[in-house]
Amino acid sequence: MEISSPLATPRERIASIDAYRGLVMLLMMAEVLHLAQVARAFPESGLWQLLGYHQSHVQWLGCSLHDLIQPSFSFLVGVALPFSIASRMARGQSTRTMFGHAVWRSLLLILLGVFLRSVDREQTNWTFEDTLSQIGLGYAFLFLLGMRSFRTQVIALGVVLGGYWLAWALYPLPGSGFDYAAAGASADWPHHAEGFAAHWNKHLNLGSAFDRWFLNLFPRPTSYVVNGGGYLTLSFIPTLGTMLLGLLAGNWLKAGLQPKERLKRLLLAAVICFVLGGLLHQLGFCPIVKRIWTPSWVLFSGGWCFLFMAVFYAIIDWRGMKKWAFPLIVIGMNSIAAYVIAHLIGDFISGSFKTHLGQEVFVLLGEKLEPLLEGLAVLASYWLILFWMYRRKLFLRI
Repeated sequence: MEISSPLATPRERIASIDAYRGLVMLLMMAEVLHLAQVARAFPESGLWQLLGYHQSHVQWLGCSLHDLIQPSFSFLVGVALPFSIASRMARGQSTRTMFGHAVWRSLLLILLGVFLRSVDREQTNWTFEDTLSQIGLGYAFLFLLGMRSFRTQVIALGVVLGGYWLAWALYPLPGSGFDYAAAGASADWPHHAEGFAAHWNKHLNLGSAFDRWFLNLFPRPTSYVVNGGGYLTLSFIPTLGTMLLGLLAGNWLKAGLQPKERLKRLLLAAVICFVLGGLLHQLGFCPIVKRIWTPSWVLFSGGWCFLFMAVFYAIIDWRGMKKWAFPLIVIGMNSIAAYVIAHLIGDFISGSFKTHLGQEVFVLLGEKLEPLLEGLAVLASYWLILFWMYRRKLFLRI
């Protein structure tokens, strides 16, 4: 891990990539606004219900704006890779050196994810389902594919998604007399699917079975049974698919194409992903479920990522309208720092406000809006820290 300035690299910088990444990190940091909690205090307000819904993960099927944070972050890792490879090659680094760095980066991302999930716990929390660990588990493979042709990358994407789908489809469904409690599941959970789609039911799938074996190899206070949200270690495999979609987009953005051609390819990719993901879901072959990162989720969320990338590119880099995006760019150019700050110092900042300004400082607009006002103060503090780092060219890199 190092602190450096991106201005030290000779590559072209596409501002829309930083702005999109900044939006993603802003949505993540904005969890401190507690919009879902505020929405519960205003059950008759359609606006608050909408805001609360889109700052919450859906229970199982479907998608909210909040569900697009992790795929967008993963997608942008792929987008940035062609630029990173070109920059390192321009500095004379060999493929072997670059691969060694990719492996080192993978290890750091995995361990940083474990560290952040272990804060305030009595011992290390050895799980690997969070964003950083998932990216780390697949990053070395992504790098190797980043050195290959477009055709090879597309074939690899098909193999990753198709092979993962087949493995889950072949995993046996619960039979009569199945002990649902032992698997940490409930037989009457309302979101369970029937028929072929049941292969992707919560806690009753290949990924959950793998974790009941794999995660119990690590020291833990009690035996691992399930992740309450349904999240899985093996999701790093389809997450690699999400990063490969980003790699395709990054290749187009780096290539010497006309802006209109770049935009056309991004939009076409978005349409293809929406159609394929939607068909797999509607035909019952594979449900769209973010929590277990189904192949159809890779395609569906990938469609949104391509669309977001296209819109940001068209406005910022093609049309040159950059000033409005400056607050996002400040965040996006320091995404790792933003991630760590949001996970480590939110309570400290909030407590400091109350200590120095009074315990009732956030009740100015009433108790129902207290979580929102407190969150706004914390979120503003996050941005000011990142702005301070931006002004001093302090950028946290892994």
